Parts: sequence; structure tokens; C-alpha cells
Amino acid sequence: MEPLDALALATSTFVDMLTQVGEAQMHLATPCEEWDVRALIEHVSMGSEMAIALIDGASKEEALEYRDREFGGDDPISSCRSAVGAQMTRMRTVTDWDAVVHHPVGDVPASQLIGFRIGDLTLHAWDLAIAIGADAGLPEDLAGVVYESMKPMEPFIGQIGLFGEGPSGEVGDDADVQRRLLDLTGRRA
Repeated sequence: MEPLDALALATSTFVDMLTQVGEAQMHLATPCEEWDVRALIEHVSMGSEMAIALIDGASKEEALEYRDREFGGDDPISSCRSAVGAQMTRMRTVTDWDAVVHHPVGDVPASQLIGFRIGDLTLHAWDLAIAIGADAGLPEDLAGVVYESMKPMEPFIGQIGLFGEGPSGEVGDDADVQRRLLDLTGRRA
């Protein structure tokens, strides 16, 4: 699957889940221990807006400032929908996927940034589904794209601090790709 197609599918998967969130669910716990539903939605807004800024030439320091901003306001769902839509629109205009962006993790090509965003939207769609009790099935081809991009990190992913303890060692290669992806990224629900 082409990266822009994967981003479009990840975006629609996340937005489909986002539309199911009710105001009364904003304080429900998510699989991301430090976040409730509102914080997860605000995180996705932040990441989307930061990605746009990075594509537009933001420095690492400017990108880091996004972590200190407030996102969502009185309507975090609409704000997030707008942010992920703007991200998709901006990514469609990228002509040089080898161009370096100054992400907080370090300088990476724009092609890696889009990969980060695909993974973030996909995994957080699942997190949101679990939090609100919705169908948590991910599109198989999307789960496959994210799994293949993250699989090389398997030996150290648990040490990064973003994916729990990493793989449990209990999910075999014969498991479906969503289950392998979730296990790889420390998701045990």
C-alpha cells in the first residue's frame, strides 16, 4: 500500500472511531495509562498539527513547543477531526519524501514522518475503541502496514517508553496481523 493511501485509511479509521465518542466518555480510561479519552484525542490533534509544521519546515525546538500547547478547546472531537483532515491535505502536497524534517526524535525523512503518523492514527483508533467499548477491529491491510514498519524495532521497542513493555513473547507468527501489532506495541487488551 502506498504511504498516502495508508495515511488516508488510517485517518478514516481514526475519524470513524472519533465520531462514536460521546461527551460523557471523555474521561474514560484508555489503554494508554496516562491518558483518558480526551487526552488521547488531544494527543492526536497535537501530533497532526506538529506534522504539518514539520513538513512546513519547523525546527526541532518549534516542534517540541507543540507538546506544551493545549488542543481541543471546548470541542476536542471537532478540533481533532479538523487537525487530522488538515494533516491529510498537507501530506498530499509533499513532493519530496526524502526531505529532512526536524522531528523531536531527530532528523528523519518526510517518508518516515508519514509512517509515524500512520502508526499513531492506527494504534490510537484501537485505543479509542477499547476505551469506549466499540468494535476494535482494524483494517487488516492497515494493521499489516503498521506492523511491518514497526517489526524491526521488536528487540528494543519496550525500552523506548512509548509502547509499554513491548511484545509479550506469547503471540506467535501464526496470529492475525492485528494481534501481532497490538502485542508488539505493548497492547494487551
